[in-house]
Amino acid sequence: MQPSGRLSVCVDNERYKGQETGSGSSCSSLSRAAPLTFHLGLKTLHLELQMRLPLRSFSIVRSLLSQRRIENSQRRSLTAAAMRLVQFHRHGDAGGVRVGVERGEGLGVVDLKAFDPSMPLTMRELLELGDKGLECAQRALASGQCVVERSDIQVLSPVLAPEKVVCVGMNYRDHCLEQNAPIPEEPIIFSKFPCAITGPYDDITLPSESQEVDWEVELAFVIGRRGKHIKEEDALSYVAGFTVANDVSARDWQMRNGKQWLLGKTFDSFCPLGPALVTADAVKDPHNLGIRCLVNGEIVQSSNTDQMIFKTAVLVAWVSKFVTLSPGDVFLTGTPPGVGVFRKPPVFLKKGDVVECQIDQLGSIINKVV
Repeated sequence: MQPSGRLSVCVDNERYKGQETGSGSSCSSLSRAAPLTFHLGLKTLHLELQMRLPLRSFSIVRSLLSQRRIENSQRRSLTAAAMRLVQFHRHGDAGGVRVGVERGEGLGVVDLKAFDPSMPLTMRELLELGDKGLECAQRALASGQCVVERSDIQVLSPVLAPEKVVCVGMNYRDHCLEQNAPIPEEPIIFSKFPCAITGPYDDITLPSESQEVDWEVELAFVIGRRGKHIKEEDALSYVAGFTVANDVSARDWQMRNGKQWLLGKTFDSFCPLGPALVTADAVKDPHNLGIRCLVNGEIVQSSNTDQMIFKTAVLVAWVSKFVTLSPGDVFLTGTPPGVGVFRKPPVFLKKGDVVECQIDQLGSIINKVV
């Protein structure tokens, strides 16, 4: 009869417990060959330990576990949740903001508050709950209950009133080339006021102060948890998900006022956003997505997010050097070539135009200019 026991191994201050068959063991050596299993979340690591395995041989385990943690950090956000989260209100109830989960792009929406009365009413509050909120959203989606039809609701921006709207300029190689500009050596950061945010199907209002309003389709992402001085290798774990944005820009004001971009970027309605916050686990590779802008049905921008100079993890790490990132913070990551100001002759938006911004896997936003 063979006695059985348990083996615990400490790797990088973390204790992993395995099941051993065979004779007794210690952390310094094993007296005979024994199959050992470490359970590490998504996958299981199986090791066959040979006779008299010295402790230093566990460097192999340390390497594998370290790599696993890095992969998990880069791939997963707050929880393993492949969802499309939206904010909406029912027709006739403009003040009643709700959070929901789409059953599929453009399909009915599960009302989280109706499913679980303890859930908050806004996306920002949901993200502040961390895994608890997203796990509830997963249960609600799986239940198939509390579904409201698309025809009964108005979809809003996935985030309203974020603490910060962080924007990145000159972040596409092909956009730099179209204006004969050098590739930036570090991210060029500016901002919009949160009041610039509008819904995915709301109007863009032309301000009387500007005659040169332009379009910019952009990949946006939303921060899911609080952090400061975030390491690049951990940065994607702070991202709740991705969405589509239009960084509408008044070029005449962008190039004046001491060449500070803020005023030209932050008129009311100058940040259409949506239609959904697509959680990070639902996006296979955010840096390999087709990205397009159409004006009145004509393609004016068409590129791929693989042209981004500073990718998501770099941007999170860089900005968090200067400010604390909070759940709900929105990042706009730059635009590809094809903007109106660099056309010959330049082309700007006018009343009646319809602008559609599309990103593969995320969806599209459509905004009429008024």
